[in-house]
Amino acid sequence: MTLKLIGLSGSLRAASYNTMLVHEAARCFGQCDFQLANIRFPLFDEDLEPQNFPKEVTALADKIKAADAVIIATPEYNKNLSGSLKNALDWLSRVRPQPWLEKPVAILSASSGATGGVRAQYSLRHCMTPFNPRILQAPEVMIAFAGKAFDDSGQLSNEKTLRFLTRQMDALRAEIERG
Repeated sequence: MTLKLIGLSGSLRAASYNTMLVHEAARCFGQCDFQLANIRFPLFDEDLEPQNFPKEVTALADKIKAADAVIIATPEYNKNLSGSLKNALDWLSRVRPQPWLEKPVAILSASSGATGGVRAQYSLRHCMTPFNPRILQAPEVMIAFAGKAFDDSGQLSNEKTLRFLTRQMDALRAEIERG
């Protein structure tokens, strides 16, 4: 059976380091059915539900429910997760049954700064708490100075970083198997 893996990038930028990181994580994960999710949702507005609930939100919720695991990469904007990622989480919180419940999740980050997005990861973990997913606690993957971390093809260029990311993806596979 081929495992289904969904990736979310908290950055909407075309040349996003976090989107590159999600793709690299999927590559390190190995054989799987991988899809990068779309989180370009309208701003969360309770007046839009339930009669006008955005189709793209229910589509992502369905993909998360069907996935064996989720990878989320977040940039660090003003010492926090991105607004687009928080908006997506707010929309997904309204879906029943809750798609995140007991779902294995790996969190990663890439940042131009020296900390690699550590504060964004902690804020994302906090935002995920009400959903009760099975978030990996270790190893943590935070890519500092992301502008120098990827080669021209969007792949991580440091072997040590790749080994660390592979260890995280191995831990995600093990979490899936634990069920």
